[in-house]
Amino acid sequence: MMTRIFWNDYVVPFRPGETIAAALGRAGIINLGPAGGPARGRVFCGIGACQACVVAIEGGAPVEACLTLARDGLRIGSMPAVVVSHE
Repeated sequence: MMTRIFWNDYVVPFRPGETIAAALGRAGIINLGPAGGPARGRVFCGIGACQACVVAIEGGAPVEACLTLARDGLRIGSMPAVVVSHE
């Protein structure tokens, strides 16, 4: 049985003990979403300090992909761009 996560509905296999970021990177997925700063939307520091790899988890709070272990069936995606209205 293959263990897999779903990145924006794309099936990504992962190895036991692998982080979300490692699984995505091995699958060739390096763009994690819209830019929100100089490092946002990709794996940058790899230790959670920059939070550039924050991803949305279906049914849960956003997490750092570089620190969070992949779990079978986990559905993740890009963080939505933050739109500020001044009306």
